[in-house]
Amino acid sequence: MLWRVAPESGPERNVRLDTLVRLRWLAVFGQTAAILIVHHVLDFELDLWPCLIVVSISAWLNIALSLQQNQEPRIRPDRAAWLLAFDIAQLAALLYLTGGLQNPFAFLFLAPVIVGAMALPPQYTLLLGGLAVSCATLLVFVHQPLPWASDDPLTLPPIYMLGVWLSILLALIYIGVYAWQIAEGARKLSDALSATELVLAREQHMSQIDGLAAAAAHELATPLSTIVLVAKELERALEKDSPHTEDVQLLRSEAQRCREILSKLTELSADESFDRVTLTALIEEIVLPHREFGIDIDIVMPQDRAGEPITRRTPALLYGLGNLVDNAVDFAKERVEIAARWSSQEITLTIADDGPGFSAAVKDRLGEPFLTTRGRKRVGPDGEPEGLGLGFFIAKTLLERSGATIAFANRAAPDHGAVVSVRWKRAEFDDSRPSGAQSETANA
Repeated sequence: MLWRVAPESGPERNVRLDTLVRLRWLAVFGQTAAILIVHHVLDFELDLWPCLIVVSISAWLNIALSLQQNQEPRIRPDRAAWLLAFDIAQLAALLYLTGGLQNPFAFLFLAPVIVGAMALPPQYTLLLGGLAVSCATLLVFVHQPLPWASDDPLTLPPIYMLGVWLSILLALIYIGVYAWQIAEGARKLSDALSATELVLAREQHMSQIDGLAAAAAHELATPLSTIVLVAKELERALEKDSPHTEDVQLLRSEAQRCREILSKLTELSADESFDRVTLTALIEEIVLPHREFGIDIDIVMPQDRAGEPITRRTPALLYGLGNLVDNAVDFAKERVEIAARWSSQEITLTIADDGPGFSAAVKDRLGEPFLTTRGRKRVGPDGEPEGLGLGFFIAKTLLERSGATIAFANRAAPDHGAVVSVRWKRAEFDDSRPSGAQSETANA
């Protein structure tokens, strides 16, 4: 039973155009303020109008994008990458006019790359990083003089410029990778939680079918009674040798049959024992779909069944335990054992298989949303089976919502296989009150 991280091809990530527009306006105002302060306040000579023209190009692009926001609030990753590449090129042009890498604002090359790492797929981030490094390298050799006092020009030694270039390169790599990992982890967690909610909603929908059946039976009861009554009147009104007599009798009998079926559905929906099952029945229901895959599934229960827990068939239990059993069957070689025991304080369910066990590489990360793909008995390049972390994450989340705590372990040598233990406090799991008591509580 192994869960592995594998490459994924998830849905295309669309970037909010509004975010890029706001960031660019911030850059435009900051660049304009820096240019004016250097020229008018610090009284350094620089090519003022070429610098303002470079900034104005960015401003005009932002105005055009702002007009497009209402029509296209989100843009594709490739278009977002082009816009961020423009920001890098615009900053490079501005730095060319103001001293190249001698300008302390050269570290702003990091900004578009970090934004790309947070919002774009890795391939676009790598292209943006490569463009930023190329521009920084070119600016080491080709640039206008740094704005400085004419009587005391500033000349930085080549070794210092090499250090500046190297620091920008390392910062791009380190901060870019770090930002991508943080954003990717947040995306995976968000996708996994969304999948959890969808699964829970589906299971809740399935568990409400009996309620819908009761509602349908109630709504159809009156028209069916009318049909039966009209059929009886027609049967009385017809002569015995009428060719329609048999048709009317068939109509009345089928309508009566429908009434009986709906009556059974109503009784089934009203019977609270349908939602309340013993622990043994719950395990049998979960195990039943997995008995056709050639794996022996043994259910081990205490010999003394006195005080056996009774619980409700909730979506959290059905899906959560079902996923654990599914994983055990997938990775077992011959046998899966499901053992239950209980006391007045605690209920424990243990699911064990004779497969390869938990991989040491992922054992500490079990329960995290690895968004991978898995097929039954699928094997990886190293000959070991691959697993699905997202389903396991959903199962763990749903079971913990029901009050369970989950522990993972491998069997002690010489045995092999994985063991998953699920524990509940008896008060949170057991629902052994008589139906009458529950009805009185509901009425109260």
